[in-house]
Amino acid sequence: MASSFTLLDDGRAHSLQASGGDGAIRLAAAPTLDALGWTQKPEGLCQGEVCIPIAGRPGLFEGDDIDLAELAELLGRPLAVDREQDVASLGSPSKEHGAALVAGEAPDFTLPDLSGKEHSLSSFRGKKVLLIAHASW
Repeated sequence: MASSFTLLDDGRAHSLQASGGDGAIRLAAAPTLDALGWTQKPEGLCQGEVCIPIAGRPGLFEGDDIDLAELAELLGRPLAVDREQDVASLGSPSKEHGAALVAGEAPDFTLPDLSGKEHSLSSFRGKKVLLIAHASW
């Protein structure tokens, strides 16, 4: 049974056709790859000059569909899924986070202060910053 599924990637929402009844999320392969900027070639999935081999991944494709979890793993990107809302989000590639950790650089973010004025972490580059976080749970 096909349904509409939202895939979030790099701040963009892509509405795609999904299927799957065994717990896997299978999306229409061609539109999914196109939305993410990848193309399927004989040498694998390619983005510009970069190609990732897909040989040895029999679960990646099923007919005209692609398994979302397998794709995320192949691309080295974390995946968060909300099946009740039919939405998933692909995170940044793990290697980017690793490089930032090795460099000792925190990812940039913007948050409001108590008066509502927004501050970005990047505006404090070169200065010492104390972050205090609180969670109610």
